[in-house]
Amino acid sequence: MSKVRFQSTEFVRLVSRPARLFGWLAIIAAIPFPLAWGQSSSVAAHPYLGWSSSSSQSQSSGFLTQANLQAQSDALNTSALEDHGFTYINIDDGWQSGYDSNGRPTPNAALFTDIAGLITHIHQNGQKAGIYWRPGVASEVVQSNPLIAGSTHHINDILASPKAAGNAFAASDETSSLSNYKIDFTHAGAEQYVESIVNQFASWGVDYIRLGGVAPGAGVSTVDNQLEVQAWSQAIAKAGRPMWLTVSTDVELSDFSTWGAYTNARRIGAAIECNGACGTLTDWALTSQRWFDLIGWQTFTSLQTGWNDLGPLEIGAPATTGLTSVEQQSAITLWAMANAPLYLGGDMSAIDANGINLLTNDEVLGVDQANAPATQIAGGLTPVWVSDMGNGAYYVALFNLNAFPAEVTVRWKDIGFPDATSVRDVWTRKDLGEVKQKFSSVILGHGARLLRVTKHGAVDLQKSQSYVAFLGRTHGKTAFIRCPTYCASGHEVIKLGMEEQNYVDIEGVNAPHTGIYRMKIDAATIGPSDLFYQANGGAQVAVKLGGGSFGVPAYTIVPVPLKAGDNTLRFTNPTGIAPYLDRVTIIGEGDLPASPISVYDAEVATLAGNATHAPCLYCSGNTQVAPLGGELKNNVRFDNIVVSGAGMYALEIDYVTKGMRALWVKVNREKPFLLNLSGDSASLPTSIVVPIPLQAGKNTITIGGGEEDAPAVDKIVIGPTTQANNLAMGLVSRKGSSDARIWTLELANFGKDDLKAAQLNAMTLVQADGPGACQPTLSTALPIVVGDIPAHSFKTFDLALDFSECAGDARFNTSASYSSDLGTIAAGVIDVALEQ
Repeated sequence: MSKVRFQSTEFVRLVSRPARLFGWLAIIAAIPFPLAWGQSSSVAAHPYLGWSSSSSQSQSSGFLTQANLQAQSDALNTSALEDHGFTYINIDDGWQSGYDSNGRPTPNAALFTDIAGLITHIHQNGQKAGIYWRPGVASEVVQSNPLIAGSTHHINDILASPKAAGNAFAASDETSSLSNYKIDFTHAGAEQYVESIVNQFASWGVDYIRLGGVAPGAGVSTVDNQLEVQAWSQAIAKAGRPMWLTVSTDVELSDFSTWGAYTNARRIGAAIECNGACGTLTDWALTSQRWFDLIGWQTFTSLQTGWNDLGPLEIGAPATTGLTSVEQQSAITLWAMANAPLYLGGDMSAIDANGINLLTNDEVLGVDQANAPATQIAGGLTPVWVSDMGNGAYYVALFNLNAFPAEVTVRWKDIGFPDATSVRDVWTRKDLGEVKQKFSSVILGHGARLLRVTKHGAVDLQKSQSYVAFLGRTHGKTAFIRCPTYCASGHEVIKLGMEEQNYVDIEGVNAPHTGIYRMKIDAATIGPSDLFYQANGGAQVAVKLGGGSFGVPAYTIVPVPLKAGDNTLRFTNPTGIAPYLDRVTIIGEGDLPASPISVYDAEVATLAGNATHAPCLYCSGNTQVAPLGGELKNNVRFDNIVVSGAGMYALEIDYVTKGMRALWVKVNREKPFLLNLSGDSASLPTSIVVPIPLQAGKNTITIGGGEEDAPAVDKIVIGPTTQANNLAMGLVSRKGSSDARIWTLELANFGKDDLKAAQLNAMTLVQADGPGACQPTLSTALPIVVGDIPAHSFKTFDLALDFSECAGDARFNTSASYSSDLGTIAAGVIDVALEQ
């Protein structure tokens, strides 16, 4: 063990990314194309917009046909999207079957009778055509050993010796039965083979190439395709046809010198599609991981080095996409702030009116095209991302990754200025005027706000102190290794996960006075992983990170409470995979307000009976707790749930189940209440929000499944109710039988301005009193769009409920969220002891 303190004093500004212009069409007209950087930069002066077949293929193995691709092109052509810049139609993997006499891929004639004709049709629709291919040489071509087009060499002349896998897909193959072989680019004919494939694509009219299975990446380190990617880039440059080049998937970040020099974009993170893990195209667990994946890549993207590709946007009917309209809006916001390519998955002809409205907001598209990718200034579950336009203007995105409405705040001084002379809501295209010191907004669960801010003045850079992790006190199996290139001290701490005794204490963390500080955590990981931090023996808080390399730390910023004088910070992950820790930096004067929201991970709660922790890649802490059913003794108890005042609170439960299963929730000494929970995946968490009463100070919440099979539990989140300015909801009347009860509700506008597209977003009822145990079900699908509400007016709407399993004199607590104007006005409220 070591007990040595190291600190440095510095001044921090985390947002400093100049860009020249903003505005969707204005950028394209005003910014000259660069002369020589990256790959085919003339086609990638801005991230592209379009569509890819990959998502539809993930749900239907028979989707990829010429007829279907032509139909998607036509659907894009007749939609409003093409007029707003969506022009790419990308054919993903599966189009090919067999090879020609020179070893080049040929289309599957049963699926594509005339691929060049299809691409011509796409071009006639005013669009661009993309195609998918892989590095290396297929075993079928190796066996036939054809002559390489434009060369005197054969395929076997260019293979690496000894034989080795040619891409990430073949990495696990036995050497004696490789499905794909590595090319040795020191051999004559190797570059000509790549050129022959690129020239063939160019002859068909291809405008975009996605090179999949590129390594190092996706956890594969035994294959290296960097020289081949360089060859593809150079072949495109020689082909006489501009073509965009993307490499995928989840390539190694430490090799960015290659990706940045020779590609237009790189896919980051794992696949966003469910691919059988759920019944829809994607879901919130998969999509929300991009907020954390982007952390690792946020400073590795630009006009000069290419763009971070976050994968397809799944926009349309929630029953198909797996995302609510609120979640879709949040995803578009993140993609736009990242300056990522905006390409759609799913059926173009099935995108609903809400999706079209979201995708045709030119101010939002202008954020994506602004050539100023955002960086994070606040992390956790209420992250804030900022894009510096370099002219006194900023784009600022505030997100709420919790399931219930919550207030999210950005302080202007954390960006670098004291006040904003003007703030504009980009989604609603409304000017909000001057805003001093900070901007706060109640944001729907899984929702977002997107602002354009003009600064006034400047503030001094915030003082900070840095502490390198490897000089902390290590415990258990925790150790440190060299990290010479990217780490602050040349070392990073590893093996912080999987066991309670594996942790590092960073001691002597000095604070000038007691308060809540901003803590910048520099850590390295591949894929999603969590780090628990704890100040002075207090509550353990999980923070999720993502990245593309264990050797390249990235940062996230979270609040940490410190006392005046020296403090000890502990970092661990007692049950899951932990990132490698480089250093922490304490920023500011300790003047952050205390958050009213608290997160409690199940794996660090008290487990009873047979309940234990199990791996769950997309869960908080990478861990879920199960089994919680089968026997009454199997449960998880959350002690030390602390709130400042007695009252009703929102309880979010994140759980994992496929199908319908029950949980019982007991709060303090209250009667347990029943939750009938449904889920679509045995591996991906989802959530429910319910109302609970809490007493001031310490509380206990126990969750179990009774004698029946129960969902696994990931975490719980506690938050207060939130009111909306000028918008309120009330219960007007009840009618109908117990199995078809109709509640008539009203949304009332108390303000002087009309409200647009008001809606009831979510509602849950739980039994609060009365005999028996039940949970009423909602027969009306949510959200319920109530519509526009004039100033000083209201609108009523009906909600159908089924109380047939409940006693007639039972009473219920309800939690509900409602909103208007694309979530710029939002509330999360609770009513108690309601009759049927």
